[in-house]
Parts: sequence; structure tokens; C-alpha cells
Amino acid sequence: NAKLRHVEKDVLIPQIMRDRAKELCSDKVQAFTRCCQETGFLMVVKCRQENTALKDCLVGYYSDPSFYEECKAEYLKQREEYRATGIKKKRQKVASNV
Repeated sequence: NAKLRHVEKDVLIPQIMRDRAKELCSDKVQAFTRCCQETGFLMVVKCRQENTALKDCLVGYYSDPSFYEECKAEYLKQREEYRATGIKKKRQKVASNV
């Protein structure tokens, strides 16, 4: 029975979704980053395929209702732990260039 505030629904949970999606799409993030580093100013033209693959991967997660529910559950767990202890836990992030 968790009531969510506007900022939780529209900011905090989507932030978890973005972070997790970047982790889950890390191979595509790395491919796009590598392409951009190798091509410089021509990246808009030369990295179109990598950019499309990355966007498709991220949007796939953003538009998945079950992924939203997973991230919401993760947020609620963090919120419950914070309310119980007063200590805010940071998410473990996979190292990436993004």
C-alpha cells in the first residue's frame, strides 16, 4: 500500500529506469561511445546505426510496464529503508562513459 507523490512517479522512478536501462543496454552504450570517439565530428552520419540500436534498446525498457513495476518496487524498497534508517543508499552503477 504505497502512495506515490508526483515527484516520485515523474522524477525518481524514471531516474531508476534510466540508470537500469543504461546498465542493461551497456553493450550498445559502449558501441555508440566507441563509434563517437573514433569518428569525431562525423559521428552524426557514421554512428547512426549504433545510435539507433541504443535508442531502440533504451525505449524498449522505458515502454515496458513490467520494467516500470520492477523499478517502482526497487524505489519503494529504497524509500522504506531510508524511512527506517535515515540513511540514503546509492545505487551501484556499472562503470560506463555515459
